[in-house]
Amino acid sequence: MVNVENLIFDYQGTRALNNISFSISEGSITALTGPNGAGKTTLLKCLTSLYKPFSGSIFIDGIDIIQKPLEIRKKIGYLQDYFGLYDDLTVKQALAYSYFSFKLDAAHLENRLMEVSYKLKITDKLNSKVSFLSRGMRQRLAIAQSIIHNPRLLLLDEPASGLDPESRYSLSELFRDLNKDGITIIVSSHILTELEQYANNILILKNGKIVESQVEELKSDINDKLIFIHFNYPVNDFENLLLNDPKIKKYEINGFQIKLLYSGDVTEQQQLLKKLIDYGLPISQFYSKTPNIQDYYLRKINEK
Repeated sequence: MVNVENLIFDYQGTRALNNISFSISEGSITALTGPNGAGKTTLLKCLTSLYKPFSGSIFIDGIDIIQKPLEIRKKIGYLQDYFGLYDDLTVKQALAYSYFSFKLDAAHLENRLMEVSYKLKITDKLNSKVSFLSRGMRQRLAIAQSIIHNPRLLLLDEPASGLDPESRYSLSELFRDLNKDGITIIVSSHILTELEQYANNILILKNGKIVESQVEELKSDINDKLIFIHFNYPVNDFENLLLNDPKIKKYEINGFQIKLLYSGDVTEQQQLLKKLIDYGLPISQFYSKTPNIQDYYLRKINEK
């Protein structure tokens, strides 16, 4: 669905996107994440053809969007982080306004309004003024406007910002439903724990560069375990034990605690614990957990 090659974008001498390349499969939900200023919003605006890059290529659904920006806008929906709505309109009028902005056939307006409002669960709000909507309902209306033309690709920039936990969970369900209808989705978000509820791909940006774009590595890392070891007091001169174990992919020592990324099974974890005890280390706790997207992200973003 999306293929980006050697993309470069500058802001008055500052390189926002630094020669990035990646591809996104049709039918996926991709989590776009990274620190503030990493280039996420810039990338989304390049993908929507709102920004023209300095160099590189962007193909969406086989279309060169740099050469044909107006053609691609018929196939994508975009919701900015700070979106605007016409408060004096009703929800139905707001949707109709978006519908006609794409020069769609008036004969199909009513059917499309009902389809989209049902999908977004705002049917009972069609005659309400936009100004009376809650934050969550305004978000749903904005997403409804962005898919009114039935796009193939939906780009969302921090869509859960400012929503309460219940509304964020409801939004996650909505993304899964839209994806089942055949829409490929890219969601920029800082809420990593919620990305795990719906994303099946991840794209991490740092300083305008791709840190990770392969879901296979994410799945591999999540199959590993994070092992936490606590000591009764700080100890020294035991790192060789960790370096000599091929199952330990990475470790961090912080005073009384060690954190390991470990690929061994339960039996091998028991053998590791026995080896540490036999070495005479004052272990007070030894436990493991499966890493999630947040663990993976933090590890990747802190790598040099």
